[in-house]
Amino acid sequence: MSTSDKIGNFSERMKQRIEEASTVRKIVAIILSCLVLIILIGTVSGYLYVKSAMEPVDPDDDSQIGVEIPLGSSTSQIAQILEDNGIISNSLVFRFYIKFNNVAEFQAGEYDFSPSMSFGEIVDALQTGTVLKEPVLSITIPEGKNIEEIASIFAEKAGINADDFIKKTEDVEYVQQLINKHPSILSEAVLDPEIRYPLEGYLFAATYDFYEENPGIEKIIESMIRKTENVVTPYLDSISEQDGVGSVHEALTMASLVEKEARTEKDRKLIAGVFYNRLAEDMMLQTDPTVLYAKGEHKSRVLFEDLEVESPYNTYQVTGLPVGPISNFGENSLKSILEPEDTSYMYFVAAEDGTVYYSETYEKHQQLTQEYLHRDAAGE
Repeated sequence: MSTSDKIGNFSERMKQRIEEASTVRKIVAIILSCLVLIILIGTVSGYLYVKSAMEPVDPDDDSQIGVEIPLGSSTSQIAQILEDNGIISNSLVFRFYIKFNNVAEFQAGEYDFSPSMSFGEIVDALQTGTVLKEPVLSITIPEGKNIEEIASIFAEKAGINADDFIKKTEDVEYVQQLINKHPSILSEAVLDPEIRYPLEGYLFAATYDFYEENPGIEKIIESMIRKTENVVTPYLDSISEQDGVGSVHEALTMASLVEKEARTEKDRKLIAGVFYNRLAEDMMLQTDPTVLYAKGEHKSRVLFEDLEVESPYNTYQVTGLPVGPISNFGENSLKSILEPEDTSYMYFVAAEDGTVYYSETYEKHQQLTQEYLHRDAAGE
């Protein structure tokens, strides 16, 4: 091939490459333009969508809509309630609005809202309670109460039938619905046939406000379960990491034992520490409140003969935790079982005046039991 032919071929190839490069640049430019356009359209659409969602549902509608925000409702639950009642158009956008504005806690209660209210007005009302109605009933459930005692309180204060309340807590179909609705705290463990009341320990100690004279039993129970969920949820990770309690059910069981045994913050942590020490050694917990729960009795003093009652709740007869909680609990008791005192104590005696005496040896425990409970200590 002559030199001129080689030069001609080279020129042709260069021309071809230049044309290809030009084509590639055009294609890239078109793709980039399309991407920019898509991003621009998405941004504008997103802006318009959020802007629309933040505007009042109907600026011209000043009609009042009664909305109840139950005690213990989370931000997500409140947003969904507002959307369901037509006060806002988008619960997700409302939640982002709350988050980005660092909004503090809301007040539970019954409010009068209108579709013409802005996000700011709604949030202000929920924070200040400016459109909050006065509750018709305000009922306090103390810590350490069991299902039967809780039923009696509502029977006295709200006029419900205590037996019907108890039967509802035993209704397997209803309890299963609650398990499905609140899976973070309720599990199939509560349906163990050896458990006396499936919801024992899950009806939180708190003050509950109701805005009608005769709140239904299901409404009462749902309010209490929701409160328990609200209190327990922040501790779920700690519960999963805590040795000695393998589930929420076991954590609530342990918390109920501490609640019944201790009166002070110091004793809660120490007693929790003793319980964990005994569990680690495969020793029975031997806590008197479980005996009384097993017998279904309220006594100021547990006798030696009482310790022999056969029950999955009696910790003088079963090793480890009882089959379920024996009462409700306060948040401090839950915290104590997750932050127990690191102690060498293996025993304690709770005297009738509430004072708790601790010991490391069985011999010392025997002495304290005789002195303060006037009975022999159970075997190790």
